Amino acid sequence: MSTPNMLAIVLNDILRTVTPSQEDWEIRVAIINDLRSTAESVESLRGAIVEPFGSFVSNLFTRWGDLDISIELLNGSHIGSAGKKQKQTLLVNFLQALRMRGGCMNFQLIPNARVPILKFKSVRKGISCDVSINNLPGLMKSKFLLWINKIDGRFHDLVLVVKQWAKAHKINNSKTGSFNSFTLSLLVIFHFQTCVPAILPPLKDIYPTNMVDELRGVRADAENLIAQTCEANINRFIKKSRSINRKSLPELFIDFLKKFAQIDSWASEIGICTYTGQWEQIKDNMRWLPKTCPVLVEDPFEQPENSARSVSSGQLKKIAEAFLKTYSLLMSQNQNQSSLLTQLAPPHVSRLIVGPVIPNYNVRPAIPNHIGGYSLPTQPQPQLHRGVPPHPRSRHRFQNGKQGESSNGSTSKQGAYSNGSTSKQGAYSNGSTSKHGASSNGSTSKQEASFNGSTPTVPVKARQGPQQQAWRPKFQFQ
Repeated sequence: MSTPNMLAIVLNDILRTVTPSQEDWEIRVAIINDLRSTAESVESLRGAIVEPFGSFVSNLFTRWGDLDISIELLNGSHIGSAGKKQKQTLLVNFLQALRMRGGCMNFQLIPNARVPILKFKSVRKGISCDVSINNLPGLMKSKFLLWINKIDGRFHDLVLVVKQWAKAHKINNSKTGSFNSFTLSLLVIFHFQTCVPAILPPLKDIYPTNMVDELRGVRADAENLIAQTCEANINRFIKKSRSINRKSLPELFIDFLKKFAQIDSWASEIGICTYTGQWEQIKDNMRWLPKTCPVLVEDPFEQPENSARSVSSGQLKKIAEAFLKTYSLLMSQNQNQSSLLTQLAPPHVSRLIVGPVIPNYNVRPAIPNHIGGYSLPTQPQPQLHRGVPPHPRSRHRFQNGKQGESSNGSTSKQGAYSNGSTSKQGAYSNGSTSKHGASSNGSTSKQEASFNGSTPTVPVKARQGPQQQAWRPKFQFQ
């Protein structure tokens, strides 16, 4: 079996194994409801809203993924505010209520973190939970990652693949000085912006200002403004005439590894900026100076914050070694399922792939609806390894796009795979026809597509030029 074929099969196995089942969705919704009930019993939290954010909201979580929760304090209909001391006190009150109620264990309060957090595990399948106060920016970032998946579903799949690869190499833990999951998602976005032809636009073309600066005043108005702006600009990008990138998921993953394989050699001079979609010279950007971290990946929604600020110098070298080692393996002919799984998946995922696999049935995800609730369908559907389209009740976010609409304007049946490939249920393909969907970019490349074996190169200085302002709707709400 050829190298591309073997890699495609292994990546599909990984996606199939980590994709959440209907039970996984239902358990997390049940935990959210448990936490809402607990918050209602705390006098200091009466009237607060308990909302999930993170990978659960962006539909980028796995069967074992953590659940991030924000307790939002409101000032009437306005966005509330709380100092660090108040957040610490509220988390202590919530911790005491959880202990009295039961159903949680392994409590850990981290009061002095940049954002104070209460960590614990639910007795429901041992799901880990992180609770913070007033983390509306985190919620909006999560929604944005969900929205851009409408442009190309390969974003969803590559993020999941990259996360599993990073866990296999132990470089997906900010506590140990490596990347957090949000930074890994930003690296995938940047890869999709800088590949040729580009798959995603600069994020300034989707939301032209610093998103966190808009989170003020009446909450519903602020959220609607952000959602409508992103909706209009995403739809405009989808509909415009552009060259379509037809690379398969394995090809995109190999290019991703190649792009960052020498990250330790250029990180001191070059920053990663998804807002402009370009490599940026750090010395030319005053907002990044003085540079105090080994690597700079700017948070496009909270500029000029560095989402990779937790990365240490020692871990940066380890991160670069992981990129290069995996890239070298994938470019060699000396590989099999075992060697690939060792590099691409953590042990618990590999064991499920090589051992007996219990059929897994996935359904439409419980996407937040316009009133802050969560909806789950009642009937499961056969699992598709790609991201599942939003629940119909969430279509107020993107009224112009039809379910399954492709990234080049063509339509497809449920389960369409937007990386230009379609597949039968549970199988990965990068150009073959399918019962479940049609390609979003018309790719006809076979799994044996050629791979570029050239040596990874250091990025060159980005071109300078005027920035085009993205369209933004007027602030009009009833």
